[in-house]
Amino acid sequence: MTTKNLQKAAFLTAATAIAARQLFRQARRLDLRNKVVAITGGSRGLGLAMAAEFLKRSARVAICGRDQATLERARRLLLQQTGKSAHIIQYDITNEMEARGFIARVESYLGSIDVLVNNAGRIEVGPLEDATEADFQKAMRTHFWAPLHTMQSVLPEMRARRAGRIVNISSIGGRIGAPHLTPYDASKFALGGLSEAMAAEVRKDGIRITTVYPGLMRTGSPRNANFKSQNKKEYAWFAVSDASPLVTIGARKAATKIVDACEFGDAVLVLTPAAKLGILAHDLAPGLVISLLGLVNRFLPAPGGIRKNTAKGRDSESAVTRSPLTALNRTAERELNQAS
Repeated sequence: MTTKNLQKAAFLTAATAIAARQLFRQARRLDLRNKVVAITGGSRGLGLAMAAEFLKRSARVAICGRDQATLERARRLLLQQTGKSAHIIQYDITNEMEARGFIARVESYLGSIDVLVNNAGRIEVGPLEDATEADFQKAMRTHFWAPLHTMQSVLPEMRARRAGRIVNISSIGGRIGAPHLTPYDASKFALGGLSEAMAAEVRKDGIRITTVYPGLMRTGSPRNANFKSQNKKEYAWFAVSDASPLVTIGARKAATKIVDACEFGDAVLVLTPAAKLGILAHDLAPGLVISLLGLVNRFLPAPGGIRKNTAKGRDSESAVTRSPLTALNRTAERELNQAS
């Protein structure tokens, strides 16, 4: 066979494989119209953006959060943005009974849950020297135990119907351990492992689980994150990084991609080119990536300041965080109900 014929055969094989993949993906598409969607951490940030996207696709949406006033504002924002209302339920899903109670309430209001989105999150930022065991426990309760409990609650009904979708929002920090985010990273790694392992186990039951690994995202969340040690300096580097247009993605664009992945039952979604590149580099040369991150760590704030105490981002403002460098996050704060 000539080189030209080999190239032609290779092209046809690749084209056939791509077409077959697209046909298979279309075959498993879920029509979201009138489907019941339950979102944890849906009152602000990415959760609110996903709620709006599901509503735009005519799903029936329930969101939960810990603060009733924030939930009420979220409902008004969703009505303004989509012309449709979401059910709001006040629960703290880090408590097992309340996590399971959220699922039960949604089912009692709207019926069987077709889509569960585990989005609730918390962020602790600071050097390892000032991290406490309580920081790790809080992160694990939020990012591991809460999703486990909500998934355990929806799976029996989904198995009975042999249908259902679950979306678990991990993080690039669930694939690459970044300095000064150790409790967050550890818990997001745990969620990624839980999500991907469960995805393999429940596929036989007609249930598809999508594990999402977002890179840096403009959700306005730094304002409500938790900062230790030299909290103003920690907030400054975190807020500026989270607002850079070159390496971040807007929450609404991210929400569209996540809901698309849910519709088509994709197993894994990595958001942003920077995150994809980082994961590829880590997979190919993990030692090198860890060395580079060790170098980055040398430039991050040293232990000191308030040490093991915690301050919110909104209480850690400085000239840097009030500058144009964080303008995009300021916009996200207003649009995504983070300004409270």
